[in-house]
Amino acid sequence: MFKNILVATDMVTGADAPVLTAIDLARQYQAQLNVLHVLESASTDNRQRVKHYETNDEIMVRPAYFGKVKNEIRKTYSKVIAGSDRVKFTIRTGYPWEQILGKARAVDTDLIILGPHSGQAEKKGVIRVAGKIGSTVQGVVTRESCPVMIINKPVLKKKLLFRKIVVGIDFSISCECALCFSVKLSQNFNSFLYPFFMIPVVPYPKYRQSHYKADRQALRQKLEKFCDVYLDGTGHEYKIWGGALPYQEVLKCAGKTDADLIILGSHTKMSAGKWYTGSVVEQVSFKADCPVLAVNDPAALKKWKDIRMPALNGEQAMDRSIHLFQEGFEKNALLSNNLR
Repeated sequence: MFKNILVATDMVTGADAPVLTAIDLARQYQAQLNVLHVLESASTDNRQRVKHYETNDEIMVRPAYFGKVKNEIRKTYSKVIAGSDRVKFTIRTGYPWEQILGKARAVDTDLIILGPHSGQAEKKGVIRVAGKIGSTVQGVVTRESCPVMIINKPVLKKKLLFRKIVVGIDFSISCECALCFSVKLSQNFNSFLYPFFMIPVVPYPKYRQSHYKADRQALRQKLEKFCDVYLDGTGHEYKIWGGALPYQEVLKCAGKTDADLIILGSHTKMSAGKWYTGSVVEQVSFKADCPVLAVNDPAALKKWKDIRMPALNGEQAMDRSIHLFQEGFEKNALLSNNLR
């Protein structure tokens, strides 16, 4: 399924979890792997002024330095890529997210793999803010239609078979795209899917057990109506329960199902040609034990053959999320009837 994979790293002499995972994934599916390193800039005005990877001194980059860095990175991964002729290393200067996007489009990438934060955060004195992904990931996800996989820690090879996949559903166009992509993965990897929806629950007595039961029944019916058109013939089990923070419940669902992969729509709304990553994607990517795949719009699906596309495109999509928390059971019951 994956023919061209791009992974970016800011590390030179140390092995990076996203790169190690990308190497295993590329070998497993006989894909071409492009490893991109963007030199750390020492100036906001002149991206050709960089910090030397060994001394941290500021230098003007020269062709010989590109070669030295490439050889050093190749040496770092020499044992794990031994015998493979399908791994290419590229060194560039500039803004990392711009260079990642440029490289992805130049090699017609099927999948981009990134870490949620800089691999050298501590060395650079960067504070990893809990629940926040780095600016590079933000820049890529908000502008790239290609699926982006975020790797928080090394992944066991057997988990890269993607046998169990949790798909977050909020009825937005981006989540519909994520569902379509999960079905495509299932067809290739014989995956079992867990479409998940969290019912936002407010404290008792405003939201009672009777309300929860009515909403859960309504949500079950809406999920089936929304998902079944795509899931016909695909092994799946709906997961629906209440909670306060969606990202926590997505992670809980992944833990309960022993998921190999979490697939999320990047957000429900679009502005000025860019998709917002969304707080759930940020939080889950930052904390998940398994890879997280972010899909944003139908353009991410166009290159895949035999994939069912959403009926609406990104510009036409409306916010189709369910609004709960009615003040009384009668209103919840009415909501349930309207969703049938």
